[in-house]
Amino acid sequence: MSKRRKRMKKIKIITDSNSGISQEEAKKLKVFVIPMPFTIDGEEYLEDINITQEEFYHKLKDGADVHTSQPSQIYLEELWKTILEDYEQIIYIPMSSGLSSTCENAKQYAKAFGGRVHVVDNRRISVTLRESVMEAIELVKRGNSAQQIKEYLESTADKSSIHIMVASLKYLKKGGRISPATAAIGSLLNIKPILHSQGGQFEKEAMTLSVAQAKKKLVSIIKSELETIFKDEYAEGKMMVSIAHTQNEKEAKELKHAIAKALPNAVIRFINPLSLSVACHIGPGSLACALSLNNYHKRGKETLAEQE
Repeated sequence: MSKRRKRMKKIKIITDSNSGISQEEAKKLKVFVIPMPFTIDGEEYLEDINITQEEFYHKLKDGADVHTSQPSQIYLEELWKTILEDYEQIIYIPMSSGLSSTCENAKQYAKAFGGRVHVVDNRRISVTLRESVMEAIELVKRGNSAQQIKEYLESTADKSSIHIMVASLKYLKKGGRISPATAAIGSLLNIKPILHSQGGQFEKEAMTLSVAQAKKKLVSIIKSELETIFKDEYAEGKMMVSIAHTQNEKEAKELKHAIAKALPNAVIRFINPLSLSVACHIGPGSLACALSLNNYHKRGKETLAEQE
């Protein structure tokens, strides 16, 4: 008697640790999180695998030489092959192509998999990437195809915004993002810059002179965006406010309360540590606040095809 063919599951969602989704949480969500590699003083580490947040910040504060990297072609191809033994298709949602070559490289590697690996570029990073994963999880549950989900996520790529207050200019200087002279003057004046991205490189958005001033500015920025460029989505309850930090949970909680007071109808997601691959560029003490579209936060059970 021939063995019965194993029934394959439909879709597996993969993202990377830039999303802030831990390995433990990934198991609960039933997604796979690729630990982003980076080197510290020439030694390779994998986020949330062989180094903790505490160990990382200890090394960073001690002046360690930190460089981020990306998953290799061999790693991705072997991972995809293994997962496709049990799943029909893969949805891979890496960090924004505007910030890393990971996405574009993955698209090239995926060509060898006959349409079974769908690489999504919806230009997200950190907590905005996380929100995309949450949408993808819900859309899989609702019976949408991998191609439909990819097209939806990419069509809503511009519906997010992230703002980060940097507590110290030391790490921006170390990464070559500002000059030593600028860093010296900024540090003397205790400047706390706020950086902004909508999928591309982070740009200077505002300059503040204290954490308290920065928090007020972040609240003002979020309120302005919800009342202008995301006005319609906010009115429909589809914009999620996410808050994250680098070893600054107390201030992050205060920022959450300030946003909730200024925007009582806002849906505020979580207070999470930023991923290490983000933290190494901005250092400890930072605060991040982001807006992300989630059409499936409070919706019925229709699929994308049925909506159309």
